[in-house]
Amino acid sequence: MDFIHDHENVFLWLTLGSFIGFIASILLIPWIVTKIPSDYFTHPKRQKYLWCNQPKIVRFVFILLKNILGVIFIIGGISMLLLPGQGILTILIGLIIMDFPYKYKVEIWIIKHPFVLRTMNKLRSKVKQPPLVV
Repeated sequence: MDFIHDHENVFLWLTLGSFIGFIASILLIPWIVTKIPSDYFTHPKRQKYLWCNQPKIVRFVFILLKNILGVIFIIGGISMLLLPGQGILTILIGLIIMDFPYKYKVEIWIIKHPFVLRTMNKLRSKVKQPPLVV
C-alpha cells in the first residue's frame, strides 16, 4: 500500500494514458480499416510510395516516423489483448503502417484468420465500403 501511495501520480498518468488509448482505438481503428483499399491484400506487387521521388533524407524521416507509429500501434494492440480494446486489429494496423522485411506475409497470415477478416469486413460494411479481398 505504501508503494501505491508513494506513486499516485504514476498510476494517475497510467490510467489516463490507458483511457486515452482506449478511446483512440475505438475511434481510429474503424476509420483506418475503412481506408484500406479492398484489394490491398491481393496485389502481387506492392505499390510505390507517394514519397519515392523525394530526397533520401525526407524518405528516411518519413519511414522512421511511420515505423515509430506502427510500433506504438503494435505495443498498444498487444496490451489490448489483456485490456479492453481491439487488440488484433490494432496489431494489424501497426503492421500495415510499418516497413520491414516479409511484412506482406505477416499481414496475409493475420488477415486469413476468419475472425479477423470477418470483423474487418463488418466494420467496412457499416460505412458502405466493399469487403477486403484475400
